Amino acid sequence: MADFFAHRRPGEGPGLALFLNAGDPPLDVLADLVLMLDEEGVDCLELAVPFPESVTDGPVIRRSARRALDRGVGLDEVLAFIAAVRPRLRRLRIALLADWSHSLKHRDPAGTLRTVAASGADGLLVHALPPRLRAAHYAAAREAGLPVVTTCYQQSPPPTMAEAAAEATAYLYLVAHYGRSGTAPAGGHAGLAGTVSALRAHTASPIAIGFGVRTREDVETVGACGADAVIIGSAGVARIEQSLDRGGDIIDGFRDFVGSVSPTRVSTPERTGS
Repeated sequence: MADFFAHRRPGEGPGLALFLNAGDPPLDVLADLVLMLDEEGVDCLELAVPFPESVTDGPVIRRSARRALDRGVGLDEVLAFIAAVRPRLRRLRIALLADWSHSLKHRDPAGTLRTVAASGADGLLVHALPPRLRAAHYAAAREAGLPVVTTCYQQSPPPTMAEAAAEATAYLYLVAHYGRSGTAPAGGHAGLAGTVSALRAHTASPIAIGFGVRTREDVETVGACGADAVIIGSAGVARIEQSLDRGGDIIDGFRDFVGSVSPTRVSTPERTGS
């Protein structure tokens, strides 16, 4: 099992995962950006194989996916990218996100999972996997030695939540809001504390919360509700888009963004003898 979010120390707040579409920015620039994330102490990159017109994504991530698709980036290119960059990383974990219909449906499932594992990806999240295929997918992932990211919503039926928690071997992605990425729950992220607590009864894997997380305050609120990590997508992708539109330095701009959302580190007082 990959050690997602295992490097956090007391007082550091929740682990930090960032979502990006592979190919936005272009892969050569993305390689430098990934190395920067590793240097800055980011825990996880949720790296998506771009796919069009996602029903769960807002306009920012949809535009990003379109830019990446226009650059000709698909699953094979993303796996080659991971294989090239993974040996240079010290801390950062890469969770590959692939859409079932666009990237996986027409490939041999077991063989594809072995290929994903061989690339050096630390985990896999399959978007829109048909429920009837879940059991076979989990079994094939175990056979390939590939940790799985599962997902559920706060509003998911209890059996669905229990299954997602039990099958998560990388981490469990608790989607904060039933809607499109970039939108937050009406009651705020603090209202997820009860859901996190309930999921703990079914899994020993980390629980990460995403959707609508934009600021350091949001990150700290997620940490306070008991989650192990936070996932930021639209806010970071928007920073990439701004740099592309304005001709700014993508790496420096994203480094500033990482600094603006990273959890505040609280020093732990040293114990003194009596």
